[in-house]
Amino acid sequence: MTEDERAELMKLTSSRLTSVRLSQRARIVLLAAEGMQNLQIAEHLGVGRIQVARWRGRYAEMRLTGIERDLPRGAPPKKVELAQLVELTTQSKPETATHWSSRKMAAKLGVHATTISRHWKAAGLKPHIVRGFKVSRDPKFVEKLEDIVGLYMAPPEHALVLCCDEKSQVQALDRTQPC
Repeated sequence: MTEDERAELMKLTSSRLTSVRLSQRARIVLLAAEGMQNLQIAEHLGVGRIQVARWRGRYAEMRLTGIERDLPRGAPPKKVELAQLVELTTQSKPETATHWSSRKMAAKLGVHATTISRHWKAAGLKPHIVRGFKVSRDPKFVEKLEDIVGLYMAPPEHALVLCCDEKSQVQALDRTQPC
């Protein structure tokens, strides 16, 4: 341990602005530098021997940055590919139902149901509303949906956004999901 590192660790143990956890970790490293064993350090500070070994190891591996932060906990969040979600929602139906529910879609994609609901809301999809939900057979539906929703959600400055339906009501009805 260099003198600069020792001075930094001493500053961490005496500063009132340092968190209690970081101060304790700095004390562990300083006592180890003085030649104390893990069990002695643990008894002196009132912590577990394994905790002392963990912070000594992290300091040896990454120096000061190793004791400043805890390692992240839990698994990284699962990502949902929006194009795949929109395609499944608009182009297919589950085997045992007339429309997708957030739970069924979540089970199919291996994520949580709230993730599906959040993406559906952002894309403006409502497959649970059977009377008003239309299934599109357009292979470029996802790109068109993103363009149109993006235009309405964040229109260009000084722009007027207008909408017109290119199909008559009769033609639009042939894609309606059955009740």
